[in-house]
Amino acid sequence: MNFINLSNHPSSGWGEEQKQAAKQWGTIIDYPFPEVDAQSSTQNIKELAETIVISVLKKNPSAIMCQGEMTLTYQLVKLFKEKGLTVLAACSERKISETILPDGTYQKKAVFQFVKFREY
Repeated sequence: MNFINLSNHPSSGWGEEQKQAAKQWGTIIDYPFPEVDAQSSTQNIKELAETIVISVLKKNPSAIMCQGEMTLTYQLVKLFKEKGLTVLAACSERKISETILPDGTYQKKAVFQFVKFREY
């Protein structure tokens, strides 16, 4: 069985905690979330979702992390759930640090710390 990472965040960039959490569903397989043209119709999005679902099902998923453009994500989650699959989102805490630079400007840094996967 496989954990499908259907997002624009390759697992090679994940922390060890997130990788270990994903591996409880199987081998991690990255599946890039496609670019979605803002001019796409709802029907175009539905058709794209159906094509992606067919392709992902061939990878023997036990769970799918699905995160990307909202209307396509909605269609994908709906279709995967209709097939009885576990569909997840990664939940993170955002940690912000601010630094005053020598020239008086502020530098703001955001770090996202993985906490868990949550089922849709």
